[in-house]
Amino acid sequence: MTDDFDALLSRVRDCTICAADLPLGPRPVVRGTPDAKLLLIGQAPGTRVHESSVPWNDPSGERLRDWLQMTPDDFYDESKIAIVPMGFCYPGADAKGGDKPPRPECAPEWHPPLLAGLPNVELTILIGQYAQKRYLEKRRKKTLTETVRHWREYTPDYLPLPHPSWRNNVWVKKNPWFAEEVLPMLRERVSGLFG
Repeated sequence: MTDDFDALLSRVRDCTICAADLPLGPRPVVRGTPDAKLLLIGQAPGTRVHESSVPWNDPSGERLRDWLQMTPDDFYDESKIAIVPMGFCYPGADAKGGDKPPRPECAPEWHPPLLAGLPNVELTILIGQYAQKRYLEKRRKKTLTETVRHWREYTPDYLPLPHPSWRNNVWVKKNPWFAEEVLPMLRERVSGLFG
């Protein structure tokens, strides 16, 4: 199974289906092994991740690792954590200075075989609205805030989180229940997976 999964990862990393729409060209970023117990589904790589091919290798990743209370060594241990974003390549900048949404081709093309190759996942963390829309579908609430607030409705399989970007500092401050209730539960779940 590992050889099959490695071959699948190679095909994903060679993908060029949306190359014409990528300002920096294709450079798919995805990680994991069939042993992984935790799956992170985020948005898409930023420019720093595009350059390094290391997912969450930026300030958002530092915050995410703090939320999970994981060291970089544990976070990047592919036998523990699989990282499968909604879009595998940097999608470009939008007019407001943030990143464009993940390319729509990636998830329908690659998520089904990738997730089928991750049979040991016990918790999938859905980071941001794009992942939540795809995987929670009609069960998600009208806003990201309400979806995250109602996290109990999606466990034990899924846990919705906001994006750990600095752009969400105000959101974190306006929603103290996130730090008081969601993060302790998240850390307990993650510790239980690897403890």
